[in-house]
Amino acid sequence: MKRFLAACIFICYYFSISYAQNSTIDEIIAIIGKEIIMKSDLEKEFALYASQYNTMDNIEETKCGIFEHLVRQKLYIHQADLDSIVFTDAEVDARVNYQINYWLAQVGGNTKMIEEAYKKSMEEIKKDMREIVHTQMISDRIQQDITSDITITPSEVKRFFDKIPYDSLPTVEPSYEFGHIVKMPPINEEEIASIKARLNEYRERVLRGEKFSMLARLYSDDPGSASKGGELGFVERGTLYPEFEAVAFNLKSGEISQVVQTKAGYHIIQMIERKGEKINVAHILLQPKPSVDEQVKAIEWLDSVRNVILTQKMDFTKAAKEFSDDMNKNSGGWVVNPYNNSTKFEKESIEPATFSTINKLIPGEYSQPMAYVNEDGKMAYRILYLKSKVAAHKPNLREDYDLIKNAALEEKKQNMVNQWLINKVQTTNIKINEQYRNCPFVKEWNIPE
Repeated sequence: MKRFLAACIFICYYFSISYAQNSTIDEIIAIIGKEIIMKSDLEKEFALYASQYNTMDNIEETKCGIFEHLVRQKLYIHQADLDSIVFTDAEVDARVNYQINYWLAQVGGNTKMIEEAYKKSMEEIKKDMREIVHTQMISDRIQQDITSDITITPSEVKRFFDKIPYDSLPTVEPSYEFGHIVKMPPINEEEIASIKARLNEYRERVLRGEKFSMLARLYSDDPGSASKGGELGFVERGTLYPEFEAVAFNLKSGEISQVVQTKAGYHIIQMIERKGEKINVAHILLQPKPSVDEQVKAIEWLDSVRNVILTQKMDFTKAAKEFSDDMNKNSGGWVVNPYNNSTKFEKESIEPATFSTINKLIPGEYSQPMAYVNEDGKMAYRILYLKSKVAAHKPNLREDYDLIKNAALEEKKQNMVNQWLINKVQTTNIKINEQYRNCPFVKEWNIPE
C-alpha cells in the first residue's frame, strides 16, 4: 500500500524539545499591540535552534534573528485581530492532524516511533502543536493577503537574474524528464481464489490461538508493517484506503475481519485498540501476482509496442494514450515527481533501478521492457522514454526559467511583506526592551523608543 510502503525517516524536532529552564526571572521583552513576547519565549526558541545546529558563530546575532521572527509573528496576529480573521478549533485541528498523518505516512504508520522521537505521547504532541500551527496559519493568511495581487513579468525575472553575481549562482543538479508506457499483466481468478483461501486459513489459525503478529511477520506482503507484526499504529480517518477503513472502524477490540479488498491487494485486519476516531490495527496483506505466462506476454506486448513506435515514428504522448495501462496516460504518459509535482527529477528522487535505466538512454530513446512495482505495490512492466537529460550547471534563463521566475516572485513577495511590516510598525503600539534595541531589525523598521 502506498501509505504503508513509506520508508522510515528521521523526524526532526521543530517544536516541543526538552531544554533547561532559565534560572533568571522571566520578563516582558516586547509589546506589540495587545501581544507580548517574554524572555522565556526567546530562550525557548533559541534552545530549539541550538538543538538543531551544533555550532553557531554569533549567538547574539542568532538571538536577534529569532527575536525578529517572534515580533513578525505578533504583528501578523495583531493584524489578524484587526481584520477579524479567526480560525476555528476544527480548522486548527485539521491542520494538526494533516501534519501528524503526514509524519505517520513517512514511518509506515508507526505512532511509537514519533512518540519516541518527541519523548511525548501523541496527545501531548498534538496539544503542543496547536499553538504553533495556529500561529503559522495566521502568519500564512496575512502574508497571502498582502501578496495576493503580486505578479511578475519576464523583464523583472531577467533583472532579478542579471543582478546575481555569477560566482553566487548555485549549481543546479542534473535533472531528468521521462515518461513510461505501462502494461499491467492480468491476474487470473485462480490466483485471487488462492490468496483469499490463504487469508481465511490465517484467520482460522488466529481464532484457534496463534498470534496474528507472528503470521503477519511470516506472510504479509506489506514491508512497512510486516516486521512490526502487521501493526500500523494509531491513525485517524482518511489515512488509509476507504475500503480498509470502512471495515477497520467497525471492528471490536481483538476482532478479526473477513477478507477485505483494496487497490493494494487483499487483507485481513485485527483491531488492537480504538480511541474515539483513531484506531490502531494490524493487518496481513497478500498481493496477487500474475502468472509467469502473463508476465512473458506483457514483456512481448511491450516489445511489439516499442517496435511500432519506432517504425512508425509515433509521438510518445500519442503512444502513451493509446497503449499504456497507467493512469497518467491521459496527461501524456509523463512520470510526475511527487516531491515537487513537476516532471523534473534529480538523481536522488529516482528509484535506483529506474535511474540505472534512464541514465543509459539519450533524449528521445526508449528502453527495453522492464519490470517495476507501481505505487500500489503491484507488479507491472513498462518501457521508459527519456525526454530530456540536463547536466549539472549554473542556472540560466533558457533551461531554468521557471526556477528563476519562482525565486524572483518570492523575492518580490518578501519585499512587499517587509515594506508592509515597516509601515505597520508606524501605526502599531510597539515597545522593545532596551536590552534588545541593538538588534538590526529595530533600526531597519524604525521602531520608535
